[in-house]
Amino acid sequence: MWTVTTAIVAAGVVTPAASGTTASPCAPDGTYGPPLPSQSVTAQLIRGGFNFLEGPTWDQRTGTLLLSNMQNPTGPQGVQPSAILRYTPPAGFETFIADSGSNGLAITADGTRVLAATHDNRTVSSYSLADRSRTTVAANHLGHAFNSPNDLTTGRDGTTYFSDPNYQRGNRADEQGGRTSVFRVRDGVVGLVDDTLPQPNGVVLSPDGKTLYVGATGADAIVKYTVFPDGSTGNRTTFANMRTPDGATIDCAGNVYWASFDEGLVHVFSPSGVQLGTISAGRNTTNAAFGGPDGRTLYLTSGVSGAFGLYQVRLNVPGNPY
Repeated sequence: MWTVTTAIVAAGVVTPAASGTTASPCAPDGTYGPPLPSQSVTAQLIRGGFNFLEGPTWDQRTGTLLLSNMQNPTGPQGVQPSAILRYTPPAGFETFIADSGSNGLAITADGTRVLAATHDNRTVSSYSLADRSRTTVAANHLGHAFNSPNDLTTGRDGTTYFSDPNYQRGNRADEQGGRTSVFRVRDGVVGLVDDTLPQPNGVVLSPDGKTLYVGATGADAIVKYTVFPDGSTGNRTTFANMRTPDGATIDCAGNVYWASFDEGLVHVFSPSGVQLGTISAGRNTTNAAFGGPDGRTLYLTSGVSGAFGLYQVRLNVPGNPY
């Protein structure tokens, strides 16, 4: 996940502005070998006992990992409470933002904010890492509330792409007419990418920002779109087929790492869609993110409700970017 922006707040909406970025682990014009030490790799448990983990993202400036811990649905609307946890290697865990309402997360490249797909109020939000204040990035599309924003990724130009399945909509009204979609938001303007995917979930951009990948959980497929310089997207094609694609990340070589919820695996694909191997982290793997001082530690969230864990594994190619 990637951005080069500092947030400017106007009328409660965050819009991007040019700013410096934190250093990427990717070498300019670098060449990389095979990403996995072997075709089948097993991740190691860091800590278990969480309710339901999602959305890991590495904060390079503090050397910590943020992730969402979602609870069981509550209240008449059946909304899932959520908090952002902060993991400080090797063993420190704390609640960083209580009642964040978040699922997928992404640290901005200037290190000042964490973007969040927030199902609590059906928006995309931005939290200041300095004072933890919350602002709205995307409130609705054409006046209609989203279902339950799930995951997001951000381009160098500040365009944020996010998925909107209905998993966390609960008992709230369907204002999307039965559609589950992928949207983009740029300079406070929300646009539609695709409203024909069944339960879109994980989203990730290629290292050069020219390809957007989306996992359609309801279709057991990963699709991709060409991204144009203005942030708009072209027609979609199928990138790969796999069971129940959930969250995803990508490395500096453009290899794609996609979590399969049902299989408890992360499938690793080359940029051309050839499967290179798998990473195992037990049952119900939800997401993955690169981190660590050199960007070569892959963090995974996996488990059963009430007994989720954070896992890690060392790989050969650093993530693009943190």
